[in-house]
Amino acid sequence: MIFKRKKLDEPDILSLTDEQVGEIVRSSGLRHIAFIMDGNGRWATRRSLPREAGHVRGASAFRETVIRCRDFGLEYVTVYAFSTENWKRPKREIDAIMKLLDDFIAEATRDNEKNNACYRFLGDQSALEPEVRKKCEELVELTKDNKLVLNVALNYGSRAEIVAAVNKLLAEGKKSVTEDEFSASLYTAGVPDPDLIVRTAGEYRLSNFLMWQAAYSELYITEALWPDFDRAELIRAIINFSKRKRNFGAVPK
Repeated sequence: MIFKRKKLDEPDILSLTDEQVGEIVRSSGLRHIAFIMDGNGRWATRRSLPREAGHVRGASAFRETVIRCRDFGLEYVTVYAFSTENWKRPKREIDAIMKLLDDFIAEATRDNEKNNACYRFLGDQSALEPEVRKKCEELVELTKDNKLVLNVALNYGSRAEIVAAVNKLLAEGKKSVTEDEFSASLYTAGVPDPDLIVRTAGEYRLSNFLMWQAAYSELYITEALWPDFDRAELIRAIINFSKRKRNFGAVPK
């Protein structure tokens, strides 16, 4: 089911401590949140700023959100950073996003011990510049033993991921496969499916994101643009999830 955020009958979320939110996370069984970070361009346009400024502010919101997820006790976070369709955007905007990626990798490398995040990159990395690919690989190796798993979907498309998995299995000589075998051939192999997918900017679609993995994910839509996604917005999403009844197709008890 899809729910927009409620403004009524909410607890005083601003007064909740990290420990209190962490208890909600644990008691609800929430382990993995995925984010469709939408609205950077609109955020900038509404302020008469270039779209690149929205991506800069969105990158800051991304960093802050990941830290909060870690502090709340989440085990897995997945973010939709750059899709296979995003190459259609103006070169200036793409260059700005890639510069932010380079800055992010440098920062993540420098702050490895403090962040304690295990970085993984989902998607077809062959379209990236060789130097960028090398830096991604080095960051993955450096952080492989850290606690919080952070999946960064980069040049990612769910349809392309599914096709790649099928071709991989065919190359292995498979004529039939189980769901578990298919899941193990996806970019997300070894990571549980997201319990909750959060999309900002009020859009009601997956946009080619984790379509296989989202089979039983709860969806939460907020009108907030991604650069405005703050601690309160994250807590609202977590509280909303904690009120869901997840039956996975079974008859409710």
